[in-house]
Amino acid sequence: MGGHVILFPFMAQGHITPFIALAELLHRRWPELTITIINTPRNIQSIKSSFPDPIPTIRFRSLPFSPSDHGLPPNTESTAGLPFHKFLNLFIASESLRLQFTQLLHQIIIEDGDRLPSCIISDYFLAWTVDIAEKLNIFHSTLITSGGYGTAISFTLWLHMPKLPAIETQSLSLPDFPEINIHWSQLPRQLFVPDDNFVSKYSSFLQRQTLHCFKSNAILLNTVKEFENTGLSMLEKLITGVPLFSIGPLLRQPSPPSSLSLSLSSSSSCVEWLDKHSPGTVLYISFGSQNSINASQMMELAAGLEASEKAFIWVIRPPFGVDVTGEFKLDQWLPEGFQERMREKKQGLLVHAWAPQVEILAHESISFFLSHCGWNSVLESLSHGVPIIGWPLGAEQFYNSMFLEEVGVCVELGRGNREKMSGVKVERERVKKMVEMVMSGGEKGVEMKKKAMEISGMIRGALMEVNIEGGLGSSLHGLDEFCNLVFSKLD
Repeated sequence: MGGHVILFPFMAQGHITPFIALAELLHRRWPELTITIINTPRNIQSIKSSFPDPIPTIRFRSLPFSPSDHGLPPNTESTAGLPFHKFLNLFIASESLRLQFTQLLHQIIIEDGDRLPSCIISDYFLAWTVDIAEKLNIFHSTLITSGGYGTAISFTLWLHMPKLPAIETQSLSLPDFPEINIHWSQLPRQLFVPDDNFVSKYSSFLQRQTLHCFKSNAILLNTVKEFENTGLSMLEKLITGVPLFSIGPLLRQPSPPSSLSLSLSSSSSCVEWLDKHSPGTVLYISFGSQNSINASQMMELAAGLEASEKAFIWVIRPPFGVDVTGEFKLDQWLPEGFQERMREKKQGLLVHAWAPQVEILAHESISFFLSHCGWNSVLESLSHGVPIIGWPLGAEQFYNSMFLEEVGVCVELGRGNREKMSGVKVERERVKKMVEMVMSGGEKGVEMKKKAMEISGMIRGALMEVNIEGGLGSSLHGLDEFCNLVFSKLD
């Protein structure tokens, strides 16, 4: 299959990684297809480094971007290390790329002998690109990097935000899905910022992108059809007349930090430590690369883990409200002598900065994953048959946790990292009881593990050339259908 596909991810690692995985998937399926990945200069530099062996048909183009023009710290071109209150600046700044993106498209068209790209696949947060594609008569698709269920709830919230009842009420019935009630603590934390102008701008941005998304020629989802029937049905109810294609899981091992010696040391020490533990006996803990729990929650979690006497490996970062890239202060944020006791008893390993998450989840010693329920982490965990203890912190993570609980592969320990907005107060006794409940061989933990292994088969089979039933995996089939649609429009 010839042709040229443009990929434009949003400037955040959790969004860039699925786009890189999509580029690799497209290349494996159609080696002759030209793929151009577009982003700001620093992100392009990072994306290029993800391809240690250059692939001639995968190209990279940069868009000029000046962080200081948008009130962003110097050299900031992504959410990495960006304080929460500055996220809105980056979102608004992404819309300012409209002119640069249009000019680059015209340049690409000229370089390709006046041939139009076959398709533009943009991130949901960059769905404004649909207007440019429409003007140039280029097929446009939005890639939603999260799951169907969480996305459907997020969409209905942003579309109906002015019509929602006051947030002081304990629960909300969703306008498009009255059968679903969400607690006020599961609303996006952006709505709780004591700045009406901030809330208005944030809501307006997401509402604009949602409406742009609905104008796409097709929508791609980083999920698996068999796993997310409910979420996909919900999206189909919201988005009429636009075909949806499940093409997940779009996964790959995220790039380690720039310090290679640190990453290699971290990776080897994690695996060596896990090798010393029996199968299914270790809890893995990580709240993602962008977030953390608050200081008092961190103290309670540590105390509860110690009391449970269960082994754990914890990727730990400074608490919420502190520079996530800053120095970790053991004496302030953890019980006195905690790290030393855990090391001496071989009960716990604290990993600062970075850990090879995919490698850890694949290790036979891992039993459960205490996670913020970010979608990439959910797919990585379940693809390895590891059930989840949920502690969602923001965005659609609250709804991912809801969905996973309904499916039977998650129990929710905590919710949020702001004391006044947390729907569940996490105390050490609660941590101890929940960890023991799922990791002591009881019925609940056994059932969750069984369900997770079943879902693992679905996720792994979705991208197989020949799945367990002898046919093409559902996500490969979805990708084939999508490409057939794209190229049928060119005939």
